[in-house]
Amino acid sequence: MSNLPIVQAFLGYLTDERHFSPYTARCYGADLRQYTERVAERSSLRVDDKSETAAQQRIDGRRSAGQHGAPDVAGRIGGGTITEQIVYADSEAIRGYLSFLSEQRYSPATMARKIATLRSFYKWLQRRGYITANPMTLIRTPRQSKRLPKAITVEQIELLLSAPDDNEVLGSRDRAILETLYSTGIRISELVGLDGKDLDEPGEALRIRGKGKKERLAPLGSHALHSIRQYVRLLRSDARLGAHLHTPGGADRPLFINKHGGRLSSRSVRRKLDKYLRQVGLDPDISPHTLRHSFATHLLDNGADLRSVQELLGHQSLSTTQVYTHLSTKRLRDAYDQAHPRAEAS
Repeated sequence: MSNLPIVQAFLGYLTDERHFSPYTARCYGADLRQYTERVAERSSLRVDDKSETAAQQRIDGRRSAGQHGAPDVAGRIGGGTITEQIVYADSEAIRGYLSFLSEQRYSPATMARKIATLRSFYKWLQRRGYITANPMTLIRTPRQSKRLPKAITVEQIELLLSAPDDNEVLGSRDRAILETLYSTGIRISELVGLDGKDLDEPGEALRIRGKGKKERLAPLGSHALHSIRQYVRLLRSDARLGAHLHTPGGADRPLFINKHGGRLSSRSVRRKLDKYLRQVGLDPDISPHTLRHSFATHLLDNGADLRSVQELLGHQSLSTTQVYTHLSTKRLRDAYDQAHPRAEAS
């Protein structure tokens, strides 16, 4: 159902103009597919590629002629096409869909994401001149309870980082990966996207390509840099795996490779982390993103300013970073309650 021309045009806008990752675009596509399927079910319409293409052409024609209002046929249940029902939906129709979602017992976070998808879709329709009134302006996002990001202690970090055997090439790779994640706070997608040329050894930094194809420099701590150097040294000495470093364009090859010499996947990194968590007896729910949370929390705990942490994390908005200040404040409160003789009521 997400093959509707209007939906495909929107998803193309997300990837081509907004530079959303393929994964994020797929999530938007899945939400819109659910939406269109519900519209089709409620309107007793069936998918017909020829009819939907014709509907798209009618909508394009109305836009060109400056006719933005919904034609009568699209306003009647069972009338028009799925494309017209979606494009010309009013706030009541969308509220009906959201009521349907509520009956499915989705969590507030999932509901908020699905509403965000519809909000982006109708804002795009309005900006492109398909509609003049955005029905989502009358829809409120449900309030969500704030969940603090999970962070682990420095002692737990040290235990985890000591787990891989860095005397052999794949173990040294795993050690370098864990050190890099904690040293830089980069996302796992950013880590697996690193190429050899992104390592700036003299500057002790990594060039990171983040969300929206924005680039930033991430400083590397001495331990992470040492681990990467150890990994590259062992990799170069490996007759099979090191071959890709010596081929033309070797600097454009992945920095962290799998056992076949190809680029590591995010799933592979997650599996490696799970292995070392079991090995040292840490919480199996710790994820690569936990290391990112720990990076930010430990920086703030030790006096780093919020704006610097925002830049290091690659956050576009400072409000996204501010959640870590709540976590840091909570730790201060816990320390106060444990240490101050008059902190707790008797």
